[in-house]
Amino acid sequence: MTAGGWACGLRGDMITSASNNRIKKVAALNRKAKERRQEEKYVVEGIRMFLEAPQEEMLELYLSESFLGLLEPAGSADLAGSGETVEKDEPAGDGEQMQRLQECRRKLEKLCRGGMVVPETVSDDVFRKMSDTSSPQGILCVMRMKRYEPRQLLAGEKPFLMILEDIQDPGNLGTILRTGEGAGINGVILSRDCADLFNPKTIRSTMGSIYRVPFLYVSSLAEAIDWLRQQKVSVYAAHLQGKRWYDEENYTTGCAFLIGNEGNGLRPETAALADTYIKIPMEGKVESLNAAMASGILMYEAARQRRKNASS
Repeated sequence: MTAGGWACGLRGDMITSASNNRIKKVAALNRKAKERRQEEKYVVEGIRMFLEAPQEEMLELYLSESFLGLLEPAGSADLAGSGETVEKDEPAGDGEQMQRLQECRRKLEKLCRGGMVVPETVSDDVFRKMSDTSSPQGILCVMRMKRYEPRQLLAGEKPFLMILEDIQDPGNLGTILRTGEGAGINGVILSRDCADLFNPKTIRSTMGSIYRVPFLYVSSLAEAIDWLRQQKVSVYAAHLQGKRWYDEENYTTGCAFLIGNEGNGLRPETAALADTYIKIPMEGKVESLNAAMASGILMYEAARQRRKNASS
């Protein structure tokens, strides 16, 4: 590959105006749920999210001028696409940062060679206007939204799901997805009044799990739970009226946990749909746990039981 060729000659095609239509469209995707729904696109930012992004779902890619400078290998800084090179020291940083930058460079090379996505370079000022973060890393992708069918959430003989009612905090929602992937869930069912999974704050909280955990927004949790019951999935509601502790039930068969709104918990009519109420013991004057924390406790108890059952 010729000097500077790894970056597709980006230096010569920099976008420097925030009024550019593509820039305005990205900013709108970052800030408006309606725009994301209409376009069926969303935005991810940062090195980690770029490295984990499935290439077949990536639609657009933007690099800030300063980030492109960090990526240029020693001795091959391209001067405005002229082909002329100057000697350049490797970027400063610890070993992990250097490794991440090298991984970015390799993925960019692959994208350029395959013609999958043509990266765009923008000035640092324009990138800040596109970004949803106060200290952007300098790399941003526009992704195609995934759509899942109900059957995709029932992988294997013993499905393991989360059912969320009206979760409002994007950070909680993203953390539940991330923790769920770690615990081995098959997917998440969400009421239509849950926070937007593609909100930038949710995306950041998932730390990449948005790419891999199947999800389904439903207009009726009652219908969804009835369908799960037909698939031999038992539904457990985390509820203060539970008669048994959460670790006294058996989750080694098909199971799903119902988690309610942060402030109000489950609606009575929704809680009544569960097969069993369970509760998490709490000391002191604590009446309830954060929705993401409660979800994590339940999911990892199910994961523990399933590991133990598999090894016995």
